[in-house]
Amino acid sequence: MIQPGFFDLQDRLHTIDKNGDPLTKINETVNWEMFRPALEKARDKGRQSTVGPKGYDVILLFKILILQSLYNLSDDATEFQILDRHSFGRFLGLHISQKVPDATTIWRFREDLVKAGIVEELFATFDAHLRANGFMAMKGQIVDASIVNVPKQRNSREENARIKEGDIPEDWSENKRRRKDVDARWTKKNGKSFYGYKNHVSVDVKHKLIRSYAVTDAALHDSNVFEQLFSDNTSKDVWADSAYRSEERLERLAQDGFREHIQRKGSRNRPLTPREQEGNKTRSKIRSRVEHIFGVQAQRAGNLLLRTIGIARARAKIGLRNLVYNIDRMGMLLATNR
Repeated sequence: MIQPGFFDLQDRLHTIDKNGDPLTKINETVNWEMFRPALEKARDKGRQSTVGPKGYDVILLFKILILQSLYNLSDDATEFQILDRHSFGRFLGLHISQKVPDATTIWRFREDLVKAGIVEELFATFDAHLRANGFMAMKGQIVDASIVNVPKQRNSREENARIKEGDIPEDWSENKRRRKDVDARWTKKNGKSFYGYKNHVSVDVKHKLIRSYAVTDAALHDSNVFEQLFSDNTSKDVWADSAYRSEERLERLAQDGFREHIQRKGSRNRPLTPREQEGNKTRSKIRSRVEHIFGVQAQRAGNLLLRTIGIARARAKIGLRNLVYNIDRMGMLLATNR
Protein backbone atom coordinates (compact mmCIF):
# COMPACT_ATOMS: atom_id res chain seq x y z
CA MET A 1 0.00 0.00 0.00
CA ILE A 2 1.39 3.39 -1.03
CA GLN A 3 1.46 5.95 1.77
CA PRO A 4 0.42 9.48 0.70
CA GLY A 5 3.08 12.13 1.20
CA PHE A 6 2.94 15.85 1.97
CA PHE A 7 3.71 16.83 -1.59
CA ASP A 8 0.93 14.64 -3.02
CA LEU A 9 -1.67 17.11 -1.75
CA GLN A 10 0.37 20.05 -3.02
CA ASP A 11 0.61 18.43 -6.45
CA ARG A 12 -3.13 17.87 -6.53
CA LEU A 13 -3.87 21.48 -5.58
CA HIS A 14 -1.39 22.65 -8.22
CA THR A 15 -3.30 20.62 -10.82
CA ILE A 16 -6.57 22.18 -9.64
CA ASP A 17 -5.02 25.64 -10.08
CA LYS A 18 -3.80 24.80 -13.58
CA ASN A 19 -7.37 23.90 -14.51
CA GLY A 20 -8.61 27.22 -13.10
CA ASP A 21 -9.93 27.07 -9.54
CA PRO A 22 -12.44 29.97 -9.20
CA LEU A 23 -12.07 29.91 -5.42
CA THR A 24 -8.40 30.83 -5.64
CA LYS A 25 -9.31 33.84 -7.76
CA ILE A 26 -11.94 34.92 -5.23
CA ASN A 27 -9.52 34.60 -2.32
CA GLU A 28 -7.00 36.75 -4.18
CA THR A 29 -9.67 39.35 -4.89
CA VAL A 30 -11.32 39.81 -1.52
CA ASN A 31 -9.98 41.17 1.75
CA TRP A 32 -12.40 39.25 3.95
CA GLU A 33 -11.62 41.34 7.02
CA MET A 34 -13.76 44.17 5.63
CA PHE A 35 -16.83 42.11 6.58
CA ARG A 36 -15.76 41.36 10.16
CA PRO A 37 -17.39 44.32 11.99
CA ALA A 38 -20.85 43.54 10.59
CA LEU A 39 -20.45 39.79 11.08
CA GLU A 40 -19.32 40.13 14.69
CA LYS A 41 -22.25 42.44 15.34
CA ALA A 42 -24.66 39.89 13.86
CA ARG A 43 -23.28 37.03 15.94
CA ASP A 44 -23.37 39.05 19.15
CA LYS A 45 -27.03 39.85 18.50
CA GLY A 46 -27.78 36.21 17.78
CA ARG A 47 -26.16 34.82 20.94
CA GLN A 48 -28.45 34.01 23.84
CA SER A 49 -25.65 34.61 26.35
CA THR A 50 -22.24 36.25 26.38
CA VAL A 51 -20.94 33.47 28.65
CA GLY A 52 -18.68 30.84 27.09
CA PRO A 53 -16.57 30.65 23.92
CA LYS A 54 -17.74 32.21 20.66
CA GLY A 55 -16.70 29.17 18.64
CA TYR A 56 -15.65 29.34 14.99
CA ASP A 57 -14.32 32.57 13.52
CA VAL A 58 -17.01 34.62 11.78
CA ILE A 59 -14.92 35.01 8.61
CA LEU A 60 -14.65 31.22 8.30
CA LEU A 61 -18.42 30.84 8.72
CA PHE A 62 -19.12 33.66 6.29
CA LYS A 63 -16.87 32.10 3.66
CA ILE A 64 -18.80 28.86 4.12
CA LEU A 65 -22.00 30.75 3.25
CA ILE A 66 -20.20 32.11 0.18
CA LEU A 67 -19.43 28.53 -0.89
CA GLN A 68 -23.05 27.55 -0.26
CA SER A 69 -24.28 30.32 -2.49
CA LEU A 70 -21.74 29.67 -5.24
CA TYR A 71 -22.59 25.99 -5.52
CA ASN A 72 -26.24 25.92 -4.33
CA LEU A 73 -25.56 23.54 -1.44
CA SER A 74 -27.73 22.57 1.50
CA ASP A 75 -26.22 22.78 4.99
CA ASP A 76 -25.59 19.02 5.09
CA ALA A 77 -24.10 19.01 1.59
CA THR A 78 -21.88 21.96 2.50
CA GLU A 79 -20.45 20.11 5.51
CA PHE A 80 -19.76 17.03 3.37
CA GLN A 81 -18.16 18.97 0.52
CA ILE A 82 -15.82 20.83 2.86
CA LEU A 83 -14.69 17.47 4.22
CA ASP A 84 -14.43 15.96 0.76
CA ARG A 85 -12.97 18.68 -1.49
CA HIS A 86 -9.40 19.93 -1.14
CA SER A 87 -10.24 23.17 -2.95
CA PHE A 88 -12.97 23.98 -0.40
CA GLY A 89 -10.64 23.36 2.52
CA ARG A 90 -7.95 25.56 1.01
CA PHE A 91 -10.46 28.36 0.29
CA LEU A 92 -11.53 28.28 3.95
CA GLY A 93 -7.98 28.00 5.28
CA LEU A 94 -8.74 24.67 6.95
CA HIS A 95 -6.03 22.04 7.24
CA ILE A 96 -7.03 18.41 6.86
CA SER A 97 -6.61 17.82 10.61
CA GLN A 98 -8.84 20.75 11.64
CA LYS A 99 -12.45 20.39 12.71
CA VAL A 100 -15.08 21.41 10.14
CA PRO A 101 -18.24 23.31 11.18
CA ASP A 102 -21.22 20.97 10.99
CA ALA A 103 -24.56 21.60 9.28
CA THR A 104 -26.19 22.86 12.49
CA THR A 105 -23.43 25.42 13.07
CA ILE A 106 -23.81 26.67 9.49
CA TRP A 107 -27.59 26.97 9.92
CA ARG A 108 -27.26 28.84 13.22
CA PHE A 109 -24.79 31.33 11.80
CA ARG A 110 -27.02 32.06 8.80
CA GLU A 111 -29.94 32.54 11.20
CA ASP A 112 -27.85 35.07 13.12
CA LEU A 113 -27.43 37.03 9.89
CA VAL A 114 -31.16 36.80 9.18
CA LYS A 115 -32.17 37.98 12.66
CA ALA A 116 -29.68 40.86 12.56
CA GLY A 117 -30.77 41.88 9.03
CA ILE A 118 -27.11 42.26 8.22
CA VAL A 119 -26.86 40.97 4.64
CA GLU A 120 -27.76 44.37 3.15
CA GLU A 121 -24.90 45.89 5.16
CA LEU A 122 -22.49 43.23 3.89
CA PHE A 123 -23.59 43.96 0.33
CA ALA A 124 -23.11 47.71 0.84
CA THR A 125 -19.67 47.11 2.38
CA PHE A 126 -18.51 45.29 -0.72
CA ASP A 127 -20.04 47.89 -3.04
CA ALA A 128 -18.03 50.57 -1.23
CA HIS A 129 -14.95 48.36 -1.69
CA LEU A 130 -15.69 48.10 -5.44
CA ARG A 131 -15.96 51.86 -5.79
CA ALA A 132 -12.80 52.46 -3.76
CA ASN A 133 -10.91 50.12 -6.10
CA GLY A 134 -11.90 51.88 -9.30
CA PHE A 135 -15.14 50.08 -10.13
CA MET A 136 -17.42 53.09 -10.05
CA ALA A 137 -20.96 52.70 -11.36
CA MET A 138 -20.74 54.17 -14.87
CA LYS A 139 -22.63 54.62 -18.15
CA GLY A 140 -26.06 54.41 -16.53
CA GLN A 141 -28.08 51.70 -14.85
CA ILE A 142 -30.38 48.88 -15.86
CA VAL A 143 -33.35 48.01 -13.65
CA ASP A 144 -34.97 44.59 -13.85
CA ALA A 145 -36.33 41.72 -11.74
CA SER A 146 -36.23 37.93 -11.77
CA ILE A 147 -38.56 35.44 -10.12
CA VAL A 148 -37.05 33.24 -7.41
CA ASN A 149 -39.03 30.04 -6.94
CA VAL A 150 -39.71 28.33 -3.63
CA PRO A 151 -41.36 24.93 -3.08
CA LYS A 152 -45.09 25.15 -3.79
CA GLN A 153 -47.41 25.07 -0.79
CA ARG A 154 -50.15 22.42 -0.69
CA ASN A 155 -52.87 24.60 0.80
CA SER A 156 -56.61 24.63 0.25
CA ARG A 157 -58.22 27.55 -1.59
CA GLU A 158 -59.63 28.82 1.69
CA GLU A 159 -56.20 28.66 3.35
CA ASN A 160 -54.56 30.49 0.44
CA ALA A 161 -57.23 33.21 0.55
CA ARG A 162 -56.65 33.75 4.26
CA ILE A 163 -52.87 33.79 3.85
CA LYS A 164 -53.20 36.38 1.09
CA GLU A 165 -55.10 38.58 3.55
CA GLY A 166 -52.30 38.19 6.08
CA ASP A 167 -54.24 35.78 8.28
CA ILE A 168 -52.83 32.39 9.34
CA PRO A 169 -55.44 29.60 9.80
CA GLU A 170 -56.08 28.93 13.51
CA ASP A 171 -56.10 25.15 13.12
CA TRP A 172 -52.46 25.05 11.99
CA SER A 173 -50.19 23.53 14.61
CA GLU A 174 -46.97 25.29 15.64
CA ASN A 175 -44.98 22.68 13.73
CA LYS A 176 -47.07 23.23 10.59
CA ARG A 177 -46.65 27.01 10.82
CA ARG A 178 -42.86 26.60 10.87
CA ARG A 179 -43.04 24.59 7.63
CA LYS A 180 -45.39 26.93 5.76
CA ASP A 181 -44.17 29.95 3.82
CA VAL A 182 -46.94 32.53 4.24
CA ASP A 183 -44.88 35.37 2.68
CA ALA A 184 -44.35 33.92 -0.81
CA ARG A 185 -46.94 34.64 -3.50
CA TRP A 186 -48.10 33.39 -6.91
CA THR A 187 -47.53 35.36 -10.09
CA LYS A 188 -47.80 34.79 -13.83
CA LYS A 189 -45.18 35.48 -16.48
CA ASN A 190 -45.52 34.64 -20.16
CA GLY A 191 -48.58 32.55 -19.38
CA LYS A 192 -46.82 30.42 -16.73
CA SER A 193 -47.47 30.44 -12.99
CA PHE A 194 -44.65 30.87 -10.48
CA TYR A 195 -44.59 30.80 -6.67
CA GLY A 196 -42.02 32.62 -4.59
CA TYR A 197 -40.22 35.94 -4.50
CA LYS A 198 -38.61 38.52 -6.78
CA ASN A 199 -35.05 39.73 -6.89
CA HIS A 200 -35.18 43.36 -8.10
CA VAL A 201 -31.79 44.73 -9.10
CA SER A 202 -30.09 47.81 -10.50
CA VAL A 203 -27.00 47.01 -12.59
CA ASP A 204 -24.41 49.47 -13.86
CA VAL A 205 -23.86 49.34 -17.62
CA LYS A 206 -20.07 49.74 -17.56
CA HIS A 207 -19.04 46.88 -15.25
CA LYS A 208 -22.22 44.78 -15.13
CA LEU A 209 -22.20 44.77 -11.32
CA ILE A 210 -25.30 44.72 -9.12
CA ARG A 211 -25.36 48.10 -7.35
CA SER A 212 -28.58 47.76 -5.36
CA TYR A 213 -31.34 45.22 -4.88
CA ALA A 214 -34.68 44.61 -3.19
CA VAL A 215 -36.47 41.36 -2.41
CA THR A 216 -40.28 41.20 -2.48
CA ASP A 217 -42.94 38.55 -2.88
CA ALA A 218 -43.46 37.49 -6.50
CA ALA A 219 -46.88 39.13 -6.82
CA LEU A 220 -45.61 42.69 -6.31
CA HIS A 221 -45.40 44.51 -9.64
CA ASP A 222 -41.85 45.36 -10.71
CA SER A 223 -42.66 49.06 -11.03
CA ASN A 224 -43.42 49.39 -7.30
CA VAL A 225 -39.72 49.34 -6.38
CA PHE A 226 -38.33 51.06 -9.48
CA GLU A 227 -37.08 54.35 -8.02
CA GLN A 228 -35.81 52.86 -4.76
CA LEU A 229 -33.32 50.76 -6.75
CA PHE A 230 -31.52 53.77 -8.22
CA SER A 231 -27.88 53.98 -7.18
CA ASP A 232 -25.12 56.56 -7.61
CA ASN A 233 -23.91 56.50 -11.20
CA THR A 234 -21.78 58.78 -13.36
CA SER A 235 -24.58 58.78 -15.96
CA LYS A 236 -28.28 59.68 -15.72
CA ASP A 237 -29.29 57.07 -18.31
CA VAL A 238 -31.79 54.43 -17.14
CA TRP A 239 -32.78 51.28 -19.02
CA ALA A 240 -35.79 49.08 -18.21
CA ASP A 241 -38.36 46.88 -19.91
CA SER A 242 -41.91 47.90 -20.78
CA ALA A 243 -43.33 46.74 -17.43
CA TYR A 244 -41.86 49.90 -15.87
CA ARG A 245 -43.31 52.29 -18.44
CA SER A 246 -46.03 54.79 -17.57
CA GLU A 247 -46.66 58.44 -18.38
CA GLU A 248 -46.32 59.39 -14.73
CA ARG A 249 -42.95 57.65 -14.47
CA LEU A 250 -41.62 59.25 -17.65
CA GLU A 251 -42.56 62.69 -16.34
CA ARG A 252 -40.94 62.02 -12.97
CA LEU A 253 -37.74 60.76 -14.56
CA ALA A 254 -37.54 63.85 -16.76
CA GLN A 255 -38.11 66.14 -13.78
CA ASP A 256 -35.30 64.42 -11.87
CA GLY A 257 -32.91 64.80 -14.81
CA PHE A 258 -32.80 61.15 -15.91
CA ARG A 259 -32.66 60.06 -19.54
CA GLU A 260 -35.07 57.16 -19.92
CA HIS A 261 -34.49 54.19 -22.18
CA ILE A 262 -37.60 52.21 -21.25
CA GLN A 263 -38.97 49.75 -23.78
CA ARG A 264 -42.08 50.84 -25.66
CA LYS A 265 -45.12 48.59 -25.60
CA GLY A 266 -47.83 48.28 -28.20
CA SER A 267 -51.45 47.28 -27.84
CA ARG A 268 -54.13 45.70 -29.95
CA ASN A 269 -55.47 49.12 -30.94
CA ARG A 270 -52.05 50.73 -31.32
CA PRO A 271 -49.20 48.50 -32.51
CA LEU A 272 -45.67 49.80 -32.38
CA THR A 273 -44.49 51.78 -35.36
CA PRO A 274 -41.38 50.59 -37.27
CA ARG A 275 -39.40 53.40 -35.66
CA GLU A 276 -40.52 52.35 -32.16
CA GLN A 277 -39.66 48.72 -32.93
CA GLU A 278 -36.19 49.78 -34.06
CA GLY A 279 -35.81 51.83 -30.87
CA ASN A 280 -36.69 48.78 -28.79
CA LYS A 281 -34.00 46.76 -30.56
CA THR A 282 -31.42 49.44 -29.84
CA ARG A 283 -32.38 49.64 -26.17
CA SER A 284 -32.39 45.84 -25.87
CA LYS A 285 -28.68 45.69 -26.73
CA ILE A 286 -27.93 47.47 -23.46
CA ARG A 287 -30.80 46.13 -21.37
CA SER A 288 -29.95 42.51 -22.17
CA ARG A 289 -26.79 42.81 -20.06
CA VAL A 290 -28.89 42.25 -16.94
CA GLU A 291 -30.21 38.97 -18.38
CA HIS A 292 -26.67 37.61 -18.27
CA ILE A 293 -26.58 38.22 -14.51
CA PHE A 294 -29.86 36.40 -13.92
CA GLY A 295 -28.65 33.61 -16.20
CA VAL A 296 -25.44 33.16 -14.20
CA GLN A 297 -27.38 33.07 -10.93
CA ALA A 298 -29.92 30.58 -12.29
CA GLN A 299 -27.21 28.32 -13.70
CA ARG A 300 -25.34 28.20 -10.41
CA ALA A 301 -28.37 27.90 -8.18
CA GLY A 302 -30.49 25.38 -10.07
CA ASN A 303 -33.00 27.87 -11.46
CA LEU A 304 -32.95 29.74 -8.15
CA LEU A 305 -35.17 27.37 -6.16
CA LEU A 306 -34.97 28.59 -2.57
CA ARG A 307 -35.57 26.07 0.18
CA THR A 308 -36.24 28.58 2.92
CA ILE A 309 -39.31 29.66 4.87
CA GLY A 310 -40.36 33.32 5.01
CA ILE A 311 -39.27 36.55 3.38
CA ALA A 312 -36.59 37.35 5.99
CA ARG A 313 -34.65 34.20 5.10
CA ALA A 314 -35.34 34.75 1.40
CA ARG A 315 -33.89 38.26 1.62
CA ALA A 316 -30.76 36.90 3.29
CA LYS A 317 -30.20 34.11 0.75
CA ILE A 318 -30.98 36.24 -2.31
CA GLY A 319 -28.85 39.07 -0.93
CA LEU A 320 -25.95 36.65 -0.47
CA ARG A 321 -26.37 35.46 -4.07
CA ASN A 322 -26.19 39.05 -5.28
CA LEU A 323 -23.10 39.65 -3.16
CA VAL A 324 -21.45 36.45 -4.40
CA TYR A 325 -22.14 37.43 -8.00
CA ASN A 326 -20.37 40.77 -7.43
CA ILE A 327 -17.41 39.10 -5.71
CA ASP A 328 -16.99 36.68 -8.61
CA ARG A 329 -17.54 39.44 -11.18
CA MET A 330 -14.83 41.62 -9.62
CA GLY A 331 -12.40 38.73 -9.94
CA MET A 332 -13.23 38.41 -13.62
CA LEU A 333 -12.83 42.14 -14.20
CA LEU A 334 -9.45 42.20 -12.45
CA ALA A 335 -8.27 39.23 -14.49
CA THR A 336 -9.35 40.96 -17.71
CA ASN A 337 -7.55 44.17 -16.79
CA ARG A 338 -4.24 42.43 -16.08
